[in-house]
Amino acid sequence: MQDAQDRAAETVTIDVFDSLDIRAGRIISVDPFPEARKPSYKLRIDFGPLGSRQSSAQLTAHYTPEQLVGRMVVAVVNFPPRRIAGFASEVLVLGLPDRGIAREGGVVLIVPEQEVEPGARVF
Repeated sequence: MQDAQDRAAETVTIDVFDSLDIRAGRIISVDPFPEARKPSYKLRIDFGPLGSRQSSAQLTAHYTPEQLVGRMVVAVVNFPPRRIAGFASEVLVLGLPDRGIAREGGVVLIVPEQEVEPGARVF
């Protein structure tokens, strides 16, 4: 398996990027997910015209459920569902590792800087 530096040096065509459907969504509910191997939440996210989708997200180090409900996120919506501890995670919410600044393995959300419509596509 290649490390991150090797992958960063690879080039891809714009067609590869265009094949990803990355959209903004609003978190409408957050539930604990104690069955997950790593601390996670079950999210329900509104993507406007696409409807709502669910996702498992490792956000417990930096966010409480109350901080997440109503928040905008960015997610890949066209990956096939992935089963995580029996839960069908339908979208991949995008985030960055915190490098252990607050807690080991924490994830920081990638979010729109301003309010956008749920379902808006990244281009």
